[in-house]
Amino acid sequence: MLEGFDSRAFSAPIGTGDAVTHDVYSKGDASRCVVIIQELPGIGPETISLANTFVERGFRAVLPHLFGPLGRVSMLGNTARVFCMRKEFKLFSANESSPVVDWLKALCQDLRAAHGAEAVGVIGMCLTGNFAISLMADDSVLAGVASQPSMPLFKQDALHMTDAEADAARARLDEHGPMMALRFTEDPLCTGRKFKAISERFNDDKERVRLVELPGKGHSVLTLDLIQGGEPAAQALEDVLAYFTDKLGADPA
Repeated sequence: MLEGFDSRAFSAPIGTGDAVTHDVYSKGDASRCVVIIQELPGIGPETISLANTFVERGFRAVLPHLFGPLGRVSMLGNTARVFCMRKEFKLFSANESSPVVDWLKALCQDLRAAHGAEAVGVIGMCLTGNFAISLMADDSVLAGVASQPSMPLFKQDALHMTDAEADAARARLDEHGPMMALRFTEDPLCTGRKFKAISERFNDDKERVRLVELPGKGHSVLTLDLIQGGEPAAQALEDVLAYFTDKLGADPA
């Protein structure tokens, strides 16, 4: 299912100072890079389809493989895997980032340098949804989408980032304009309380995170539940594509 994707191993330090290595899959010849950070079910057919949609629209899609089997979803298996990856993921930590965010920042910096881009875009989903907000603090990232951000687990009123990261992200969003966040209105894992927490931290005096709520009981807006989300979800995907096109500009190639 990863036909046409190039792969490489990328090593960088995480927040603990330890170096870790993950495989990174990419497709597309454009310098406009969008990093699609996998959600808990894994890099299954729907995530690969999302990546291919970006390629068809003239982007280079980049898929870091952080855990789990490739090409299929494994909810229970990946839940166990992530619980065992405590060095990289802090599932329950409020006001604190997972250490793997630093690895993702290093990847974004590497992609910007390698492809001569002004900056790159990021999409975080579910387990990694909050990562997209944290990554907006880095100079290498110009555009971000947080889809169904769910961490810290069981703490809907909290955010999964430090105050310093939130302040830096606010400053970058003030400079470059708002990012996007998506959720289904009846999602039990990313509830209205989560969006309220984001709004209170970032939209107190102006819109820095554009909060998009879609009708329905789904969870994965851009992947597993895209079809069942119907026209609102399809339009949300089009809006996301338009957002990245606007922020990252036309590909000079």
